[in-house]
Amino acid sequence: MSDSNSGKEILVVASKLKKHIRSTAGMSTAANVAPALSNIIRSLCAQAIENAKADRRKTVMDRDFA
Repeated sequence: MSDSNSGKEILVVASKLKKHIRSTAGMSTAANVAPALSNIIRSLCAQAIENAKADRRKTVMDRDFA
């Protein structure tokens, strides 16, 4: 795990991610994929949170990710 990922919780279920990639493409998944994807999810969530705040809501909704 890289320094940028140290101390950060993984936000995806690695076994399900690996199963999806294997069943979809027949490929293996490297160990550093889950932390990288978790960082992408964190970034998307941060933007969605800002969108909800801009609408003066305390609930993040699916439309906040658009």
